[in-house]
Amino acid sequence: MKPKGGAVVRLHSGQETLDTPSIVIDLDRLDANLKRTAELAATAGVRLRPHTKTHKSVWIAQEQLRHGASGITVAKLGEAEVMAEGGMDDILIAYPIVGRLKLERLARLLQRIQVSVSVDSYEVAKGLSDLGEHLKLRVPLYVDVNSGLNRCGKEPGEETAELALAIAKLPGIRLAALMTHAGQAYSKSRADDCLEVALAEAEALLESQRVLRRLGVDVPDISVGSTPTSKFIGALAGLGVTEMRPGAYVFGDGSQLYTGLIEEEECAMSIYATVVSTPRPGTAIIDSGSKTLSNDSSAHRRGFGIIPELPDIYVERLSEEHGVLSVPEEVTLQIGDTVAIIPNHCCAVTNLHDRLLGMRKGQIERIITVDARGKVT
Repeated sequence: MKPKGGAVVRLHSGQETLDTPSIVIDLDRLDANLKRTAELAATAGVRLRPHTKTHKSVWIAQEQLRHGASGITVAKLGEAEVMAEGGMDDILIAYPIVGRLKLERLARLLQRIQVSVSVDSYEVAKGLSDLGEHLKLRVPLYVDVNSGLNRCGKEPGEETAELALAIAKLPGIRLAALMTHAGQAYSKSRADDCLEVALAEAEALLESQRVLRRLGVDVPDISVGSTPTSKFIGALAGLGVTEMRPGAYVFGDGSQLYTGLIEEEECAMSIYATVVSTPRPGTAIIDSGSKTLSNDSSAHRRGFGIIPELPDIYVERLSEEHGVLSVPEEVTLQIGDTVAIIPNHCCAVTNLHDRLLGMRKGQIERIITVDARGKVT
């Protein structure tokens, strides 16, 4: 809804039962997102191992499995422990496990469920191998490859192969997959550019796999990450990709919307906020600051989220408890009005809150507990 003639806008009347700020999940949109991505993977013949750091919810993880996911991915050991308690029995920890305390915790998980771990160094792999020997099992490893994000991972090809060859000699592990995360796709502004990133992501892994095969080592699985590049899994499967690990697809957010990869109807998360002050012309203050919206900005759009019904307003700046809206002359907001904001980054928002409100057709249907909130160790 775009206001006309300077009229006062009342958004979401009938939502008075919501105290604000509230993080609202449209359950119809969530269901559609889960189904759409599961069907995309199934059609491509690729395993879906979604990343649960986006929602940190046992219930949503169970829903992902119900839709056909083969297992889940987590970012941290603490998340894995929560998800295992919730009944998940095939978990990839896409993060290096370092130090005695964490290895002891991993040992307890490995004695209960199937756990794979990502590595990009011999030192980390050696610790996991020693643990595997102690437990009389072989820990499945995903070897992380740098496909352009320049975070974890050796360079593709010879450098990755050299590392994998050394790791393959360790007795307490087995090389299960080559993996990468092409998070740089979020910086692109067109779908065609994201496709280029997706193809480069796959090639980084496939080049490494080819070199290893020439050297007599077969790493069977090729696992790609990132929600934007997962949209092109049909093309990637034809090249040899066997698994994908998107996360943010469940909720959708500005980072995906601004690239043109999803439509507004795929954004299931909204932050409902109330106007609490209109201190000067062109400014309105809402009760949602950095502790609600997160400080994540966007390369594509100014501000800290988008208000679809009032697209000319933007969230100009944040302090901890205040959001400052820049309001054009032709728009009037009054104290007590409610706005619904699609955040720039849904994953960061989730981790700021204990619960999300699952709504269907304007009614609260369920409280979604953020079970793994704050599990950063």
